Amino acid sequence: MDAQGRGRAGDSNVDPADQWVFDPNTGNYELRLDHAGQAPAQPSDRKAPGTRRAARRPGGEGGDTDTRPLPTQRGRRDEDAARDDERPAGGRAARRAAGNRTAAAAAATSGQAGRRKAKPKTSGKKKALYWTAGVLSFVLVAGCGAAYFVYQQLDGNISKVDVGVENDAVSKGPVNVLIIGTDARDGKGNSGYGDAGSVGHADTTILMHISKDRTNATALSIPRDMITNIPNCPTKQKDGSRKTIPGENQVRFNTSLGQEGRDPGCTWRTVEQMTGLKIDHFMMADFNAVKELSTAVDGVEVCAAKDLNDPKSHLKLKAGRHVVEGEQALAFVRTRHAIGFGSDLDRIKMQQQFLSSLIRKLKSSAFSSPGKLYDVSQAATKALTVDTGIGTAGKLLDFGNDLKKVDIDKITFATVPVLDNPKDPATVILNKTAADPLFAMVRADHTLAKGKKGKGKKSAPVKKAPPEQVRVDVTNGGGPIGSAQETVDWLQNSKAAKLSTNAGNAPTKLAATRLEYAPNQADQAATLADWMGLPKSALKMSSQNAGARQPMKLVLGKDFKAPGSPIEAPTETPDGVQNVNADDKNICAK
Repeated sequence: MDAQGRGRAGDSNVDPADQWVFDPNTGNYELRLDHAGQAPAQPSDRKAPGTRRAARRPGGEGGDTDTRPLPTQRGRRDEDAARDDERPAGGRAARRAAGNRTAAAAAATSGQAGRRKAKPKTSGKKKALYWTAGVLSFVLVAGCGAAYFVYQQLDGNISKVDVGVENDAVSKGPVNVLIIGTDARDGKGNSGYGDAGSVGHADTTILMHISKDRTNATALSIPRDMITNIPNCPTKQKDGSRKTIPGENQVRFNTSLGQEGRDPGCTWRTVEQMTGLKIDHFMMADFNAVKELSTAVDGVEVCAAKDLNDPKSHLKLKAGRHVVEGEQALAFVRTRHAIGFGSDLDRIKMQQQFLSSLIRKLKSSAFSSPGKLYDVSQAATKALTVDTGIGTAGKLLDFGNDLKKVDIDKITFATVPVLDNPKDPATVILNKTAADPLFAMVRADHTLAKGKKGKGKKSAPVKKAPPEQVRVDVTNGGGPIGSAQETVDWLQNSKAAKLSTNAGNAPTKLAATRLEYAPNQADQAATLADWMGLPKSALKMSSQNAGARQPMKLVLGKDFKAPGSPIEAPTETPDGVQNVNADDKNICAK
């Protein structure tokens, strides 16, 4: 015990709440992990430790999470109340000056030197953490998944999985975080949900991409029933040995977790293979996470455009705005039968609305006090499983502090575009025409967030020609050998463009692919550009119309990789990609 009767940071009996100290010079609360340089507090009567630890907030009986608010600094509560009527006039500066005079007088009475000793430089491990300056992390929840800023005292709450990859908590480049919500029924608060025999599949999955300059973030929701290929996956067994789980082709995406003993690293590798994005970290939580977190923040506001009644998720809401928490919050993010077409894609929209509202709340009032921050941190870390790269509270602290730089109006939720599966109506397949440019856009760090609209009128979209009318000569002007014939084969067999022709090698090499067309071929050019993923800079329109049988000219440049692979990442969200901005408060479930 130190001179103030408090345990040190490493003392198992220390209450994290007791280490918050108000600094009158900054107006902030400060988490002191180092007692060096602290002036002794004024003495006060102490209650027995067991008395205050037994306290709980109303309605908190039966839980294992201590949700009491953090107390004020000991010895100051009664004194502050007694001094309320004696505060000097003149605002904060005058009160601060008076406080300094009182402190100086107290120091002289106790025989202390009138001048304070200089504080030693704070080490990296023992630095003070200012809650008002850096407590708000970038929060990620995917129906049942979340990422949080936490304290070192909460280290023991975090579960870890070694996926065979350990990246640094903070990166200088873009960051890709995989958020997984599992439908496992084991664990506290999960027994009444999901499939009775579920091994814990990837029920909800979001890939969060944070740009290199931290100016924007894109959250891609991946439909659980999408048919995909799962690669071979090395997993770590309980005895420390490694076992490779064989991959599978043409199976549901959600089986990338749990099935055949797959761990989150298998979902990690499946998403990397699908998107071409290198994942840095994963975070996984279960059903109980939504209940605990929504309660810790005193509820999340949601909106219903109509009355919602889903017997399966137990959601009952009247049309309008509501604040949901606990069981009702979980019902909201799980419901699908009461909205839209009753599909998983409709449920994703509900989750995106909930997450956007939750992020807005955590960016505003949820961290208005140390007590509330502690409640949220407790709820978060108890529900969280992460990779070893962010497997301690200290690493999560650094990680969250880095990600919180993104402004909320630059966070966009989008859904990976899919099509109905003609072989199985209960599943969907990837819509590569829309998904490939979307993935390319994210890989290039281009934001999906819409900027300010200009005052000028936008040109009307060009009507696209049907495949049988697209007439084009393809030449190779710098692409891989055989690119022209490969492209013609792809156009004819995959796109039904029977009027495409291999015109051999171009007379000159080009750095960038180019499509030359006449004004009366604009509809054909629009179709071909969409198929090929051509940027606007690749389109070159002549001044005169072409003859009836005159083809367009497509010259494949050095930037050409393969037919159908976007030449350049788009800077605008591709058509057909469902997306919402996290700052949009007008989204309601329909």
